[in-house]
Amino acid sequence: MTTGDEPGYGIGAVSRRLGVPAPTLRTWNLRYGIGPSRRSPGGHRRYDRVDLARLEEMNRLIHAGVPPADAARQALRLRAPNVPPEGAPTDDRPAGLGRPGPHVPSAAMLARAAHALDGRTVADGLAGALARLGVVGTWERLVRPTFATICRRQDETGAGIDVEHLFSDRLLAALLPLAARPDHPVNHRPVLLACAEDEQHSLPVHALAAALAGERDVETHVLGARTPYPALADAMRRLGPAVVFVWSHRTATGDPAPLAALPALRPPARIVAGGPGWGPGLPRKVVRADSLPGAVALIAAALD
Repeated sequence: MTTGDEPGYGIGAVSRRLGVPAPTLRTWNLRYGIGPSRRSPGGHRRYDRVDLARLEEMNRLIHAGVPPADAARQALRLRAPNVPPEGAPTDDRPAGLGRPGPHVPSAAMLARAAHALDGRTVADGLAGALARLGVVGTWERLVRPTFATICRRQDETGAGIDVEHLFSDRLLAALLPLAARPDHPVNHRPVLLACAEDEQHSLPVHALAAALAGERDVETHVLGARTPYPALADAMRRLGPAVVFVWSHRTATGDPAPLAALPALRPPARIVAGGPGWGPGLPRKVVRADSLPGAVALIAAALD
């Protein structure tokens, strides 16, 4: 739990232990006053065992459906949480220091929970995976196979829209905190992320934003689903992005012609087209990303 110089837990260790992204922990501290109560000799904010017990209780209540503000008020009432006295044997070590990290389910387990409409298990599984595998690893190893299972059963039975919506909702809730603006972005010009006009499948865009911000310290702006090309062009002129990423999932939204009409900026912006919906004939100034890892690599290279 402690070292000679830095008593208590750092936010990274708490995030890994609880499976709660660090930006979410910072938000809880700012909004609800549930955060680190100690300072190390070096002046860094640190969580003690009481803070950790309160966070564990808040996390449990939120997963049980309690609104965050109410969960925080209840958790802050824990004046004497059930923790061993100082000097007693404990298993309080954070994940990564000898204690097992958050549980990562298999894609089959996650799909079964989604089909049972077990939102808490889905949320817990995604949180554990994001904490241990990161955004890209979670997307490739869990999210894509789970969606494939859900869609296959929809094709076989003609039902399951509720399952898809539940899984999508829990996934989006897990990704959004990770996409918050980094404290120290590596890029001076932002990365602009949008879906093609009339394209409503926006989860890959949010996953890309979370991977860039949470794992590469890249500042992003997400315009979201069904972004009209005039609106995208206007945002480019106002923000002056270094990279513009446009997602198309369906061939009906993958007409490459509007990409050629996007404004030429000074300094220029790299245009990246992602997703299986794009047809042939992409403009020469546009590069294509065929996967989430590929999109992260292309954007990171453009910012170097």
